[in-house]
Amino acid sequence: MTGLTAIDVSGALGLAYWAETSIKLGVALIVIPTAALLLGYLFLLKMMAFMQSRLGPQDVGPYGTLQLIADAVKFLQKEDIHPATADRRVFRAAPVVVLASSFLLFVVLPTGPDAVVENLDTGIFYAMAVSSLSVLGVLMAGWASANKYALLGGLRAAGQLIAYELPLILAVMGVVIQADSLNLQEIVRAQAEGEIFGFGLIGNPFILTQFIGFLIFMISAQAELTQTPFDMPVAETELVGGFHVEYTGFRFLLFFMAEVATAFAFSALATVMFLGGWWIPGFDFDAPALNVLGPVVMLIKILVVAFIIFWIRFTYPRLREDQLQKFAWKVLIPLSLANIVVTGIFKVVL
Repeated sequence: MTGLTAIDVSGALGLAYWAETSIKLGVALIVIPTAALLLGYLFLLKMMAFMQSRLGPQDVGPYGTLQLIADAVKFLQKEDIHPATADRRVFRAAPVVVLASSFLLFVVLPTGPDAVVENLDTGIFYAMAVSSLSVLGVLMAGWASANKYALLGGLRAAGQLIAYELPLILAVMGVVIQADSLNLQEIVRAQAEGEIFGFGLIGNPFILTQFIGFLIFMISAQAELTQTPFDMPVAETELVGGFHVEYTGFRFLLFFMAEVATAFAFSALATVMFLGGWWIPGFDFDAPALNVLGPVVMLIKILVVAFIIFWIRFTYPRLREDQLQKFAWKVLIPLSLANIVVTGIFKVVL
């Protein structure tokens, strides 16, 4: 590879390790609330309003653009209440664990040939591993709240996330087999330098050859986000909000930020693995210009994928718990295993 890694660039600028780490941390800390605000405003407020023939927020800022910031200020002003019988240490740590899981996902997401916080050789393995940490935070919140609805929500979430983690990972395996790498940059390169029946103008976006894997990944991501039709852990009509029913103020805000930021991160992973990531047809893979243009292209693709996620959320009714589990174990997992077998056969034959 001729492109420099993020560490090479910082080393060339003469930055110390602490300065390099501080810059990376600062970028990630900026990206998460920005992603939450962007998706929250575009989809939770405006798109849902238009789909339901409403205007959405209009008064706070131009066209309601500052509504979420106003809501954040409101949450920060609210009293941080702890249930009298709650385990306070675990109760306080739970939303931090959930948000940390989202935060760690952004570490390996590439947005250009050099624009990546850490270009790990096992990037996709790392992403799948840290995305599972949110289960611990949800269980902590449900158990520590000392509330039967919160506990039921936490147990439902754990069962759901474990069930849908399997097809999520199996869907990724098809991409790994086809790209011959666990490195997210190399997965983008495989799509950029690939060909479709000898035609290589647009590369070979894996959504064409791994459409079944893409479909399984999107369904599993929807369940991992506990969004409709997989929102059993937070079902208001049954559990009054589920595992975060006892949370107020900024701790509830952390749960909201984690949910929307994780939706952004999963959309970014789908973009990297199935839509060619940040690469633009006609450009050399290591072209320096892609460090500027790549993030813009990446953002557009992420918004398209996120639109699909939130569109499903606003369209379909909630599944029953038994339907949810049967769909994962009897449909998605066998289908993802079949996709791996077919991908392996074509990889060997071709």
